Amino acid sequence: MTAFLKLFFAAFLFVSAQGAFAQELEFSPELSLSCYYESDDGMNPHGCIGLSANACMEATPGGYSTYGMGGCLNAELSFWDQELNAAYGELMTYDKAVDADGSDMGRAAMSRAENLRNMQRAWIGFRDASCDYERSQWGGGTGGGPAFVGCMMQMTGEQAMALQLALQYNQAQ
Repeated sequence: MTAFLKLFFAAFLFVSAQGAFAQELEFSPELSLSCYYESDDGMNPHGCIGLSANACMEATPGGYSTYGMGGCLNAELSFWDQELNAAYGELMTYDKAVDADGSDMGRAAMSRAENLRNMQRAWIGFRDASCDYERSQWGGGTGGGPAFVGCMMQMTGEQAMALQLALQYNQAQ
């Protein structure tokens, strides 16, 4: 068997195994989501990030394996990424409207929408570099993958909450 065929066969088995395992994940964002929306001023809502991934690890056979942890953490990362994108879109729409209203009045203010976009782009670079550093702490070991995804999940959840809070604050003005 040629090296190419061996590599192709190994990749096929890996992808097949991933698909089978992904179907077995017991993930629901409900714990993190209900914690976040039920938190009050006395509770840090950032503590809600990861609750659903932890429940997934407990409920999924093999959930505490490196592969299981990565799958559960990645499922919650995807959830927070959707929340972040929704909040960013709403905030961008709001800021563009404020910018348009200000320009109609002849104000020469800085563009809120442009600054939101610049801030988010800079944050993405910061998040990625921070999580790469987190992964590097594992010295190439198998824990580096879950550490990276866990960092991405945590930071993405925190940014989603920050954007949601900014939107709520601005709309209340």
